[in-house]
Amino acid sequence: MKKTIQGIRNFAGRVLKDVVSSAVRSADPVPQLQLKLFYRSLAESGRALPGLGEVGFKAFSQADEDGILLYIFSIIGTANKKCVEICAGDGVECNTANLIINHGWTGLLVDGNEDLVRKCVSFYKGNANTYVYPPVCKRAWITRGNVNDVIRSSGFEGEIDLLSIDMDGVDYWIWDAIEAIEPRVVVVEYQDILGPEKSLTVPYRDDFNARDYPMSGDMPNFSGASLAAFAKLAKRKGYRLVGCNRYGYNAFFIKNPLGEKIPEVPVASCFKHPKVTAGIQERFPMIKDLPWVEV
Repeated sequence: MKKTIQGIRNFAGRVLKDVVSSAVRSADPVPQLQLKLFYRSLAESGRALPGLGEVGFKAFSQADEDGILLYIFSIIGTANKKCVEICAGDGVECNTANLIINHGWTGLLVDGNEDLVRKCVSFYKGNANTYVYPPVCKRAWITRGNVNDVIRSSGFEGEIDLLSIDMDGVDYWIWDAIEAIEPRVVVVEYQDILGPEKSLTVPYRDDFNARDYPMSGDMPNFSGASLAAFAKLAKRKGYRLVGCNRYGYNAFFIKNPLGEKIPEVPVASCFKHPKVTAGIQERFPMIKDLPWVEV
């Protein structure tokens, strides 16, 4: 097992050097395609597979989410290469960009900031890999009442491969409300400072804004939901938690029974990075008495 994982590390290090060093957001897709085929071959051989902590890398994502998603879809395959990202910002540094740019996916990228959406449109229209059929970059302030209409009106409905939610706000309530699409994989940002045991979320309001509450630099404190809360919601919707990004704030869920070779992991396994420990100790006391909702 250790030799297999070390071999994957060495291989990934060789084939991904161009991807992770790209400073112009135009990583060569060939190394990623090689890696995808390698993962697929490994799975078909019946040999031990690596954990999510062994496969991460950054091309366009905030941390190592690009590598994790490439690995997951290498193992479970794709249905239609469709993705939806809620609060995608400018569409450049987000969880779906690498799949759209380097793997030919079609996407809906939603954000409430008009300037960021304008940059999203410009970026994909000017990208050599996406100008022929760029993703839908849509401005909308997402609420429980409009999220399904926004998705359907943009041409997305039914089964898709990936849903990513990073609202720094009412994320829990929005995933709970989504019915228009049935994603095979879901990525959500969770509020790591709540720790692994509390099942909490912020209360729902259409106009919820985390910046109305105490912040730590640019980091919102009273926002989102705990991983335990998301894991409960995921189970109710038919998903299992399979891991998190290296810093312990983005969680990955797979629809059951897809990808059984990627096992479920306990919530507590996503709270090992020193960043998480520091957040629980330093940031949580700032908002522990605010009106969290237990779910």
